[in-house]
Amino acid sequence: MIYTLTLNPAVDKEYTVTRLTTDEVLRVSEMRMDYGGKGFNVSRMLSVLGAPSTAIGLVGGHTGELLREGLENDGILTDFVNVKGETRTNISIVERPGEHYVKLNEPGPLVSEDEIKTLFIKISNLVKSGDYWVLAGSLPPGAPDDIYARIIRVVQESGSLAVLDCNGEPLRLGCLASPYLAKPNASEASQITGKSAESQADMMLITSELHAMGVKVAVISVGKKGALLCDGNEQWFGNTPTIEEHNPIGAGDAMVAGLVWQLAQGGELSTALRWGLACGAAAASQPGTGMATREIINNLFSRTSVELV
Repeated sequence: MIYTLTLNPAVDKEYTVTRLTTDEVLRVSEMRMDYGGKGFNVSRMLSVLGAPSTAIGLVGGHTGELLREGLENDGILTDFVNVKGETRTNISIVERPGEHYVKLNEPGPLVSEDEIKTLFIKISNLVKSGDYWVLAGSLPPGAPDDIYARIIRVVQESGSLAVLDCNGEPLRLGCLASPYLAKPNASEASQITGKSAESQADMMLITSELHAMGVKVAVISVGKKGALLCDGNEQWFGNTPTIEEHNPIGAGDAMVAGLVWQLAQGGELSTALRWGLACGAAAASQPGTGMATREIINNLFSRTSVELV
């Protein structure tokens, strides 16, 4: 089983405008709503790939119920911890035609120590050997910076494999807890290691730092330029296929889904990287945080190349 954990989920609303300006009323030509948060996005892409997952998260209020209904209507199992506050709503304003967008993310509800304890009890009751746990996204107010690190230890002591995708101090502390895989983007990796990530050589140095912190498989994504994967012995670089980009938000989550989907099936790391890049590109080609279709993903996979470096 693949579990995805989203501590600070959201309902994502995207508004399309013809011109993105300030100090004037913007007329919306299109609006769409998606059920998001990084871990939930992973579950949504896994569903497209035909892989079952269970989405775990901290949710509350009317927005939390919207998330539950939306994910379950997409065939995704949910197992939530209810919190007293209202789950956040994130807003994207996208210029089309054009390349500019604005992303507004609410902070999320304040969570209590008791609610966090309930989450740990749930995780402890679910973990078992051989499962994958994707821990992704920002933390809600009230959650300690080391929460992912603590969850990684619980998960991996059971024989499950933890996959980490977050940023800042939670990423640094999480890497020190020795997750199976961590997937920061170049900026996030540079922030926690203090090293530049402008070139492929720089990225190789950063993966060495991540391995020294405890990460077994390190993946550094650089958006349209591709991604580098290293297992401590060999390194592969994959090129992202060319697409007509609509909204890159959620593409990194889709990439994680492709990686985990292949790894859970016993796939080679290089093949997992190809699928991850294809899934990420597919998501970026869709409006909102849409996850595309399997046909689109398969087509992009055929145009994705990975090489040993």
